[in-house]
Amino acid sequence: MSSIQSISVAAVRVPLDRVTSFATRTVTAREYCLVKVRSAEQEGVGFCYAGTAGAKLIGEAMEVLLSPLLIGQECTRTEGLWDEMYRETILQGRTGAIMRAISAIDIALWDLNARSVQLPLSRYLGCRTTTKVPAYASGGYYLEGKTPEKLGEEVASYVKRGFRAVKIKVGRLTAPEEEQRVRAAREAVGPEVYLMLDVNNAWADLPTALAYCHRFEKYQPYWIEEPFSPDDIENHSKLAASISTTVATGEIEAGRWRFKELMDKRAAEILQADAAVCGGISEWRRIAQTAASFGVTLSPHWFHDLHVHLVAATPNARFVEFFPDDQVLNFRRLINRQLQVEQGELVLPEGPGLGFEFEEKAVAAYAVEPKHVWLDIKAAQR
Repeated sequence: MSSIQSISVAAVRVPLDRVTSFATRTVTAREYCLVKVRSAEQEGVGFCYAGTAGAKLIGEAMEVLLSPLLIGQECTRTEGLWDEMYRETILQGRTGAIMRAISAIDIALWDLNARSVQLPLSRYLGCRTTTKVPAYASGGYYLEGKTPEKLGEEVASYVKRGFRAVKIKVGRLTAPEEEQRVRAAREAVGPEVYLMLDVNNAWADLPTALAYCHRFEKYQPYWIEEPFSPDDIENHSKLAASISTTVATGEIEAGRWRFKELMDKRAAEILQADAAVCGGISEWRRIAQTAASFGVTLSPHWFHDLHVHLVAATPNARFVEFFPDDQVLNFRRLINRQLQVEQGELVLPEGPGLGFEFEEKAVAAYAVEPKHVWLDIKAAQR
């Protein structure tokens, strides 16, 4: 069987063309950590988002903690390797940068193994559909000069492209101001389109959340996303029991155990587990299987090029979050193929593995260390 011969890591920083805000933060650039895992015959790619800083930190975790454990190991032993990575880093990790490093490497292993048998990742995972999966258009960010009317024009443009579900940001402004934005969005898309609202952890207490949500309910949002800090599971549960709108959360949660707590406490009926955050494809699948036994659905966060495969292979997954351009999810600039969209659905890639490669010129252009874009780690460095 093939074994892992080397691992390469790159940290990149991609500036946004325009300063962009959501409820709790303003973003000028995004950092990503990229990884390649190689056997003697094949290469797989993985990646994760590092925030506005931190890609080098994740890369160091891969170099110092994970690569020495992995090089020389059998590529297809994904379950065993995940468990060993998790146990090896239990003192430093369990969440955050360490779990993102594990996630990226695990993604690369699944990509490598699917490529080795010349199958798209969705088929390698045992797809339930072979053609397309539903998606929602994610946008509605706060930009300077963006009025509720302009927000309405934005989401209407997504509907014209065939999307039957759209998402906007809320929570940065006062409750009356946010109601104007939600009203404009609903009027622009009409009554039949799903309208999701993303708070990005903006609310600190239940009374504040209820004040906003009661204003929003008349516009029939499909879900209210991340209303509180991810650690405030109790208030998620109380809010879910107090409003008619479904609560969704989990995009920055890691590990199956936290997701089980969310479900045990009925804190969310839609989980947004991100495979590049929660522990990779291996852990994402465990979370999805546990959710199925609770009757809970998944609509994963971010990275549509990855999650299109997972939604296609998961019976209780509903939507892929899709970013129509590279202005927010500028990871799109780092890869050489983009997904096809047909009437609001994403066409499953037919190439092996994830279906794309890193665009090396772009990686070099955005590298945090331009003179040393890729750090190559081989067996001799163990």
